[in-house]
Amino acid sequence: MDVKRDFGLAATTLGALLLILFAPIFLLIAAAVKFSSKGPVFFQQKRLGQYGEPFVFLKFRSMYVGNDASVHREYVKKLISGKAERHQSNGNGHGVFKLTGDSRITRVGSFLRKTSLDELPQFINVLRGDMSLVGPRPPIPYEVENYDFWHRRRLLEVKPGITGLWQVSGRSRVTFDEMVRLDLRYARSWSPWMDVKILLRTPLAVVLGEGAH
Repeated sequence: MDVKRDFGLAATTLGALLLILFAPIFLLIAAAVKFSSKGPVFFQQKRLGQYGEPFVFLKFRSMYVGNDASVHREYVKKLISGKAERHQSNGNGHGVFKLTGDSRITRVGSFLRKTSLDELPQFINVLRGDMSLVGPRPPIPYEVENYDFWHRRRLLEVKPGITGLWQVSGRSRVTFDEMVRLDLRYARSWSPWMDVKILLRTPLAVVLGEGAH
């Protein structure tokens, strides 16, 4: 019996059920995004999945259309090289390794990001087979261009996920290298029970806004 495959099928089924359950919230968010600023409801972006396979990653749009991605690209480069500075977030004194005070983000988008509601369309990615419920976050191609050799292992072990060990262990409060180590630890220690524990810890991490911005 292939436990990983069978559990993956069960996770996909759960993803479909959650997609149905969240349908009313989907409609409310879609309306808020559409009427708050010009542009599409969904943000579509090329990401890299397991073994570096590209796929179209979905989120609710949280930014104004036509923005310049060079600011994020430069920050990611510094983050991966260990030269990025922590930015203050939510007045908690901890700081996050993430761009804050970003003028490209809409007011509705800011709320969606802080509550992680912008991530809900990724259940569609799960149904398509691009992602799993639990796993590493799928990177943007220009992120991978700056990876050290050992960083690339996070693309080989398991499928990317909506939530994961990184998300419930501090999220953007940890350094990039620490995030990769968490991804590799997850891959090495994977079990159905580990996925269940991460899924159960995710709602509390969302409510507390651990590292979200």
